[in-house]
Amino acid sequence: MKIYVTKNRHLTLLTAAIMLTCLSFSPPASGKESSVIAPLASHSLLLDAERIGDDLIAVGERGHILISVDNGNSWKQMSVPIRATLTGVHFNDSQNGWVVGHDQVILRTRDGGKSWEQVYENIDAQSPLLDIFFLDANHGYAIGAYGQFLESFDAGDSWEGRWISEDDFHLNEMIAVGDQLFIAAEAGFAYRSDDDGQNWTLLDPDYHGSFFGIFPVEGESLLLFGLRGHLFRSDNGGEEWTPVKTGINASLTSGLQLDDGTLVITGLAGAVLISQDNGHSFTLQQDPDRRGFSQLLQAADGSIVAVGNFGATKLTLRNTGQ
Repeated sequence: MKIYVTKNRHLTLLTAAIMLTCLSFSPPASGKESSVIAPLASHSLLLDAERIGDDLIAVGERGHILISVDNGNSWKQMSVPIRATLTGVHFNDSQNGWVVGHDQVILRTRDGGKSWEQVYENIDAQSPLLDIFFLDANHGYAIGAYGQFLESFDAGDSWEGRWISEDDFHLNEMIAVGDQLFIAAEAGFAYRSDDDGQNWTLLDPDYHGSFFGIFPVEGESLLLFGLRGHLFRSDNGGEEWTPVKTGINASLTSGLQLDDGTLVITGLAGAVLISQDNGHSFTLQQDPDRRGFSQLLQAADGSIVAVGNFGATKLTLRNTGQ
């Protein structure tokens, strides 16, 4: 099982989008119509992104799916059969990928994102899916609001829902670390599975706000982050958690480890936290434009690409060589 870098899936436009996605769940656009090719799509709200080989893919509002083949310098919008807001993207290899969003829509590509088909939708649930993760080519999970947990054993052709907890906490992000699965959730909780998602243990970092992301750093160590700049570290697979000082109140939404080992955690209001000691401590590098970040990627050429309420752009980090 591979180690998977966080995404995630998080009152600027991005703040409103995260609150909409994680709290109110009223979709801004119907999923019934195909997306419209828009000249300014790369400047619209983007909520998640992933690097696949040398290419970058980003997803966001109005069914926008964008691909860059030149390290984020330019973007091409793909034709998509829905207009629902898209919240999460995951690729299992260079060709096979999935996207989730509002209306509990699930899209699949088998050609590296050039074409997309809808494989699932549940408008009546009136809640979005927020993240998707596949263990292998066939076995995957889609998670979301009010404890929504869907599972597929046939590469996304069919999906079955079940509950992993008696509570209906929103499930915001799933990652794999070694042979364990982790979910960042609301109400100050996270979950861990030691058996490929069949059973889940509730983890309690002693905080009552939502967690938007969870991030592996070294060995069994994890960083868990969310509302109001709260960040916690565990060095034993989530059994115990220690607060890490951030010095900010902005919500944290994504984590990235650069090729040189630098850890970067970003969030709303221009929050950029940088660690040179494997996440034991962080320094703040405030974005001067106070942009709301939803995800960071390191492109094949080493440059940093950010997506959020501004669309997609390059980001320069000080004191990291990037």
